Amino acid sequence: MASAEPLTALSRWYLYAIHGYFCEVMFTAAWEFVVNLNWKFPGVTSVWALFIYGTSILIVERMYLRLRGRCPLLVRCLIYTLWTYLWEFTTGFILRQFNACPWDYSQFDFDFMGLITLEYAVPWFCGALIMEQYIIRNTLRLRFDKDAEPGEPGGPLALANGHVKTD
Repeated sequence: MASAEPLTALSRWYLYAIHGYFCEVMFTAAWEFVVNLNWKFPGVTSVWALFIYGTSILIVERMYLRLRGRCPLLVRCLIYTLWTYLWEFTTGFILRQFNACPWDYSQFDFDFMGLITLEYAVPWFCGALIMEQYIIRNTLRLRFDKDAEPGEPGGPLALANGHVKTD
């Protein structure tokens, strides 16, 4: 019988880091198109984004597990958005000490020290909603079958698309 186990925190961190990295590239490409009509869609990010997103989403995962069932979805997303602003400011402030902060919002009307901006409140809130409802919830459902051979179907507890197949 196969032994399917939940992903480790490190595995989930990795998935969250890659997800955040990809989303940032796509968001910056879309922003460049909307603001400058740049059909090249140049999406940009920094290697720091891997640590920033991976760690932040792993912390939001912990919040989700504690808050689900205790407060409504919109309140949770508001909490996640506030966390995102705090995390973005903190990591940006630390990186700025080493001249390594890859973002600067000083050109925005409602920025604070160029590290955060209220203009991103709606995108961060929508991102929080997507993060909880799709990314975190589905990542927590993923299982790792350490006994499975690569490329071969599993036994009675066969995995389908990363999820434990129950039928």
